[in-house]
Amino acid sequence: MRYLVVGSGGREHAIAWRLLHDGSASEVYVAPGNGGIDERFRIQIAVNDFESLYTICKQKNIDIVIIGPEAPLVDGVVDFLQNRGITVFGPTTQAAQLEGSKLFAKYIMQKYNVPTAHFREFKGKESLIGYIESSAVFPVVIKLDGLAAGKGVGVCRERETALQFIHEMVKDNAKVFVEDFCDGEEASVLGISDGTTVLPFIAAQDHKRVYDNDEGPNTGGMGAYAPAPVVTSRILERVHREILQPVILGMKNEGIPFVGILYAGLIIKGNDIKVLEFNVRFGDPETQVLLPLLSGKLGDYITASIDGKLSGINLTFRNKHAITVVLASGGYPGSYTTGLPITGLDLLPEDILVFHAGTKRDGQLLTSGGRVLNITAIADSLEEAYQKVYNAIPRVSFEGMHYRKDIGFRALKKRP
Repeated sequence: MRYLVVGSGGREHAIAWRLLHDGSASEVYVAPGNGGIDERFRIQIAVNDFESLYTICKQKNIDIVIIGPEAPLVDGVVDFLQNRGITVFGPTTQAAQLEGSKLFAKYIMQKYNVPTAHFREFKGKESLIGYIESSAVFPVVIKLDGLAAGKGVGVCRERETALQFIHEMVKDNAKVFVEDFCDGEEASVLGISDGTTVLPFIAAQDHKRVYDNDEGPNTGGMGAYAPAPVVTSRILERVHREILQPVILGMKNEGIPFVGILYAGLIIKGNDIKVLEFNVRFGDPETQVLLPLLSGKLGDYITASIDGKLSGINLTFRNKHAITVVLASGGYPGSYTTGLPITGLDLLPEDILVFHAGTKRDGQLLTSGGRVLNITAIADSLEEAYQKVYNAIPRVSFEGMHYRKDIGFRALKKRP
């Protein structure tokens, strides 16, 4: 099988690695890829250049295209390629509205009784400001409706912060809503769906804040680990029964079958589970810990999803633990310098996995983004994985490199 993976981050490198590692693929091309992808299989095509993606599929006799990031999914890449006879793994543009429109996701959850926070919808700035100025209940969560590259959500603990977020982020005619604040521990549960059946992955937990102890601004994710013990087997079964399956059947009932990866971002407190948001693709950096733990061939699950044949399939994972730590450019998530040499990858132990993200090759390996590398360790326990990954990282170096030292801390603190 020949695959084309669309995207340039650590998630896409992990997908390509898995397809080759487990024997799913004979060849995996990545567009546009990064410095971790063999130059022969790196295709310099932007993720939003649908026509060129189609052309390369025909030239390379691609069997299946896997879409990594959310933007091309929301913009209709699946529809475009499918209409030209290309087999694609991912939701159509209508189905991708579960991520592309937070309000659409709220309406689906409301209609099909999926647990989520109560919300109030507003159109534009003025009515929202009026509500915030008269409200006595804080904290609140303000969410922009569409894709906002991780900057469309404001968790506002007092009125002044809420008003500042509105003035900075909300346009006059924007769709926006205010959501009740939910306290608890966050977790990510991905499911693979064929439009009728959905099979859940083990839970992962990522770390969004840039600094240790969840301090500093939000990022695309500074690391992740799996499985996340906050999601017990009983809670995972409930997530499948009360969240993933109702949404998949609800979408089918709406005439918008969802085929691909449905990612539920959850908040859990005791027995209370609520959906914070949905994503419609593999998570990043969750993929970098989930795929190394997956049993069986990733390609078999993807083919069964596309063919509508997930019913009766057993999706299983190794009885291991994985941690990935993001090595980031100095200044990230703010401004940062690129083009800096990366050294030490050849000094890492053989059992450490390296998934490239913001890297490029120009005679040598150089930084080219904010999140540069994902260093991943697998072990029999979370503690052992933690020790392995943090023992390995100091061998890698580039100017300004920074990373969190506490990935997995919530689970590790709970251990005796």
